Amino acid sequence: MLDFTKLKNIIDNNNSFLITSHVNPDADAIGSEIALYNVIKKLGKEAYIINHSPTPYNMAFLDRENVIRHFNEEIHDDLIYSCDVLILLDLNQLNRIRNMSKYFRQEDKVVVCIDHHEDPEDFTENLFLETSYSSTGEMIYDFIQQTKIVELDLSIAEPIYAAIMTDTGSFRFERTTPNTHKAAARLLDCGVDPKHVYMSIFDDNKFERLRLMGFAISSVKLHADGQICYMTITQKMLEESGAAENEVEGFVNFCLIVKGVKIGLLFYELKNGIKISFRSKVDIPINKLAAEFGGGGHYHAAGARIYEVEVNEYVEKVLKAAERYL
Repeated sequence: MLDFTKLKNIIDNNNSFLITSHVNPDADAIGSEIALYNVIKKLGKEAYIINHSPTPYNMAFLDRENVIRHFNEEIHDDLIYSCDVLILLDLNQLNRIRNMSKYFRQEDKVVVCIDHHEDPEDFTENLFLETSYSSTGEMIYDFIQQTKIVELDLSIAEPIYAAIMTDTGSFRFERTTPNTHKAAARLLDCGVDPKHVYMSIFDDNKFERLRLMGFAISSVKLHADGQICYMTITQKMLEESGAAENEVEGFVNFCLIVKGVKIGLLFYELKNGIKISFRSKVDIPINKLAAEFGGGGHYHAAGARIYEVEVNEYVEKVLKAAERYL
């Protein structure tokens, strides 16, 4: 377990905080942000959450007070520069916050990073990183429990539960530990309704997402004697379905439910490049494959973004590279 004493001291000794996370935030990102924001506000301090990407509609219920702001440099520049501490959650590479990264490269600012992914970029001495955690949300939970900085209540417990539940694949992924379940039990004691959280995130999809899912599944192909399964999502599919970019979240996991498949890949055509999602079963370090294409992540789940290229340029390259990991 990490020693969070230094993090508590940073919060105790400063008055204003900017919190952000990666582009296209998932429930671990949003949940961790809301939880930490509420911790800081309970201490009577100023806190702001500003994200590069808008909040996905199925996670908006976590932001009950509508405190998350969508980044606009003209509007938020002075506010961000005025904050004493800048906090990154659920990422450790500054390119994942795009043009917000300039604020985190200031030498005269206190910059904090709290994360559970591998291969961190060296941009702050205040790095709280432990890859054995199931989620950043579980790290926030341990921070609160270890330091006793505030009392847990529903406003903190619900977003942490959402973070843990989603990043553990509903408590089925390998980094789901006894401590993870103990944390979940304590969060339920605070009044979290697990059915409400699950249904809000997974069972309240827009029809457009379902249409896009159909296009994605129809694109599925097998490679390497059925050991690699991949799908492709194009801008045309996005346009025809009417879905938003962030609604592809989780689609890559369909590639892993095919019998005999060890590696699942999703190639997603962006307006200015491609996004590749990597997943694996058994003893395959898929983050190492992602790193070959400028990405990173966890042992069994990773991603990469490549700009100013076409999807067709990279499908064969990635498939060929993936074969070496079988």
